[in-house]
Amino acid sequence: MLEVGAVSVTLQDAADQPILEPGVGETPLWDSCILKALFPSTVDTDAVSLQLKTQLQPQLNPELRWELLEDKDWSQEWKKYFKPLKCGDRLWICPSWTDAPDPNGINLLLDPGLAFGTGSHPTTHLCLRWLDQQDLKGKTLIDYGCGSGILGIAALLLGADKVIAIDNDPQALLASRDNAQRNNIADQHLITCLPDAIPDNSLADVMMANILAAPLIQLAGNISELTAANGSLCLSGLLETQIDEVAAPYLKHFDFDAAGIEDEWARLSARKFA
Repeated sequence: MLEVGAVSVTLQDAADQPILEPGVGETPLWDSCILKALFPSTVDTDAVSLQLKTQLQPQLNPELRWELLEDKDWSQEWKKYFKPLKCGDRLWICPSWTDAPDPNGINLLLDPGLAFGTGSHPTTHLCLRWLDQQDLKGKTLIDYGCGSGILGIAALLLGADKVIAIDNDPQALLASRDNAQRNNIADQHLITCLPDAIPDNSLADVMMANILAAPLIQLAGNISELTAANGSLCLSGLLETQIDEVAAPYLKHFDFDAAGIEDEWARLSARKFA
């Protein structure tokens, strides 16, 4: 597509075939895809259609459809779908470009950037509602797989003293720091780091990991070791059908509560044995 003048190309699932946890280094595609490409308005649609049909394998028999789009600032267009979200009794997640709906609430101003975490996904929402019910005053929290920083920043606004935000994506660490500044959080209260640079002697009174089932299982030893005795644990990013599999490697260290469920997603919470 880029060779024939497209300025952007998007692949979408055409048959509701989930790909939840690709292996490291893998970029799997769905068996049936919808390919969308954006071209300048001056494009010769007939010429491009002919070229694509010639280049693509005949057995694919692609159905081509052209649509003239209204001229918009597409870098800003997505923002109209990101609305303030209440998470529990006190906490609101608010887009940084809107006014807080409850000036007396605890309002987290957020711009996700390139990182995961706006609060709207069931796994993030489950974690935020759990955080809203915790006594975090003066505690240290580790957010393993911090994404946009939404969970750690929420914890600080809810009374935590320090958050260690860990992610293997430098863009996530950047987004976390940017969002912390947006919420007037001093640098000493939010420490961001890659997994191989966690500060020595780090221990979490509250440990959170909203990632996926496979890494939750693989990281069970690390996560358990980083959680203080009697510390709280919150795991999400897993499906309801994966609860037993994910909980299994943690059972020797933690006493689990009943799982929280939203749609098909689950949140596990537990307390570490003394």
